[in-house]
Amino acid sequence: MKIDEKGQITVELLLLISFALITTIMLANAIMDSNELNIAMASARNGAFEGISSSGLAIYPKESYDNYSKDPKKQSLMREKNINIVKISQTIKGKDNFNRTRIQLKIYASSPNIKTKEEKESIGDRINYNVRKSITKSFKTENITNRLFNPAFSNKYSFTTANVVWV
Repeated sequence: MKIDEKGQITVELLLLISFALITTIMLANAIMDSNELNIAMASARNGAFEGISSSGLAIYPKESYDNYSKDPKKQSLMREKNINIVKISQTIKGKDNFNRTRIQLKIYASSPNIKTKEEKESIGDRINYNVRKSITKSFKTENITNRLFNPAFSNKYSFTTANVVWV
């Protein structure tokens, strides 16, 4: 055995192991980012369904109930209704002041029972509120947002909601 051949396998093995390690670290980072976004979108869906459930069953806090019962344009909100979430889309809006990626969520909903502009705005606001609240609860970031959970934060993203689109 010649002296030149000694240690050749070790160098090749080290190069192979380092390449595998670097690739694994890069892949793990990408997977963690997409996992965070998947958790946020799942939370958004849960929040949207919570919003349509409470609105559909006409379950409101006392203050809202009192306001709706006095306003003739909103009295129809006091009845049960059938609301469906059609889809939730996301749009990347750049970076925020804290170097988080800003994502705007847009919820598409439908209901044969909701006809007036006031009803659509009220129920849409409730759906959006529950979407943002659900995201903040998933990432335990309730303490770094306002009382309307706007924006909702995760570790790398900040989420806002656009007006609900009624189809």
